[in-house]
Amino acid sequence: MRDEKRNFTIPFYALLIGAWYTALQITFPAFSSAQPPEFSIQSITNQPSASSSGMLSDQPKSRTFLRVAEGKASYYSNQFHGRRTANGETFDMNELTAAHPSLPFGTWVRVINLRNGKDVVVRINDRGPFVRGRIIDLSAGAAKRIGLFKSGTANVRIEPVKHSPEDPMAG
Repeated sequence: MRDEKRNFTIPFYALLIGAWYTALQITFPAFSSAQPPEFSIQSITNQPSASSSGMLSDQPKSRTFLRVAEGKASYYSNQFHGRRTANGETFDMNELTAAHPSLPFGTWVRVINLRNGKDVVVRINDRGPFVRGRIIDLSAGAAKRIGLFKSGTANVRIEPVKHSPEDPMAG
């Protein structure tokens, strides 16, 4: 009898976690009145997409656009340091990376702390945050750069970046 109960609880909790995750999908708040130019994720990541035949194509399957968004940011650090991120990398809390609920992995975004004006460019390599009302989770290294490490959260603006900060062709 005890084994039958255990076999039932695992799928039940998996279903419960799935429902919880779906309910917490975060949407961007209203965009500012001055509409920034639209950037396609394809041009931001500079990665070709794979077609259904497996061949790489210069045309993305769907056009996803990133605009400026504002909301609350937080950071995550030592409890996840050394673990795998959603894209398979090993999380390093000192790198300039972030977790976002929907942006493609490899997307570069500028995160600006609205309280002090400090900014940092981060690469999306994980999924999250899983707290209602937050739009991005930063690594500890990124949080220190914009001054939200001590407070834990801050109101931020997320802006698209066409190239990585290390790209010599970025202008």
